[in-house]
Amino acid sequence: MLRRHRFGVPALLIMSVYVVAVAVAAVIALTVGDLGALWRLTLFTEVDEGVAVTWPNVLILVLAGMAWAWALWQSLRGPLAGLPPELDRDARRLRVALYAAVASWLFYFLMSSWPWWVAVLDAVVMWAVVVLFQPVLVRNLKHADHARAAGVLAYGGAAAAEVLDVLDWPVPRWLPLVCGLAGLIWMVLVLRAQRRDGRWQRTTVLYGVASLVGFGSVGWLLASEGNVYDDAMTAADALMMIWLARSAHELADPRHQLAPPSPLPAQPQS
Repeated sequence: MLRRHRFGVPALLIMSVYVVAVAVAAVIALTVGDLGALWRLTLFTEVDEGVAVTWPNVLILVLAGMAWAWALWQSLRGPLAGLPPELDRDARRLRVALYAAVASWLFYFLMSSWPWWVAVLDAVVMWAVVVLFQPVLVRNLKHADHARAAGVLAYGGAAAAEVLDVLDWPVPRWLPLVCGLAGLIWMVLVLRAQRRDGRWQRTTVLYGVASLVGFGSVGWLLASEGNVYDDAMTAADALMMIWLARSAHELADPRHQLAPPSPLPAQPQS
């Protein structure tokens, strides 16, 4: 399995180090009664001092860590090994934008809270993904102009809201709702187009769908653990990271390489 992907071995090593760190932090939490290390490793924020150190809360944090571990594996392993297909300019540019979007999520691992400029950077990168997805999916993307407009509104509006906030200017109360709805519309249309496009596997599309419903399903499962639930919800973001990474990987899937033409049958000599 490791050799099937271009960077399978280093991806497994990095994921394994992270999993071991989470396991050690979980043991420390249960034996010492301190959630600090486990919280920082799995939710990437400073610990909420009001959360009790209980088995259910530790389990939720460990599950959040496993979600991010899987996202690391899916993102870092790269495409399948082999000669990649010849990509046109639009596909190459989209791959770069998708990988840049995945890289921006690594700020989660490095910062306990996102400053405004990181949020703006993330929105701008996703805005580029929106713009570059359209020419690649144009044949399968119904209402392409509407989809692009929705995506541009979603991420452009999110960046604008951050800038307005840092300038201490009033942010319209309706703006976050409109941006969220526009982002949902864009995502649904793109996933529908991906499903009809042979370059992406069904699993990749399902990760995208799961990223849309992840918050609701996780919330239903963890509703009884209100102490840690609100913070653990951020682990659902790992699904979006996986969708972005797999979408980039599969554009360079060697299985999309055109087969060489069959040799012409030999002509019988007269």
